[in-house]
Amino acid sequence: MHSIELLLDQASDAAVRAEWRLLSEAGLPSQGDHAGTSNAPHVTLVARPGLDPAADPRLLALSAALPLPAELGGLLLFGAPPRGLVLVRPLVVTRELLALHADVHEGLGGAGDAPHTTPGRWTPHVTLASRLTPDQVARAVDALAAGGAPATRAVTLSALRRWDPGTKTVVPLGPPTG
Repeated sequence: MHSIELLLDQASDAAVRAEWRLLSEAGLPSQGDHAGTSNAPHVTLVARPGLDPAADPRLLALSAALPLPAELGGLLLFGAPPRGLVLVRPLVVTRELLALHADVHEGLGGAGDAPHTTPGRWTPHVTLASRLTPDQVARAVDALAAGGAPATRAVTLSALRRWDPGTKTVVPLGPPTG
């Protein structure tokens, strides 16, 4: 799926990557296991089978709303066995975050969003690990607690990007500098 994503500032990114490392060091699946250069902690705003790059200038303009302070909440699970569970930190929803989400959708036009990114059904989050068994979830919670991961975490959402899975490239969409 093509996506529009919010990236974290350097300090917030490092904090999430530290949680990824705690999971890996405990012998558990982690988003940190993905070696691609585009792998970064992020919040998906939109996921669609395709995105028109012609919308990039409109999205670049929307990035003026950034940086945006936010808070990652406690641990949450998506999915179900046998496919596996996904361990995430949900983003505490604010008016500003919902407005940005709606503006991005309006800026893209069209339809075809993945249900979990549709306005009114969106669950903003940062993924920590995928394809976990119930036993691994318990071990992951223990590893994060033992490693000192806080129950909640203040973060800053600092930039937008577009992910193109066909070319495996990211296109930065701001915020504008200067």
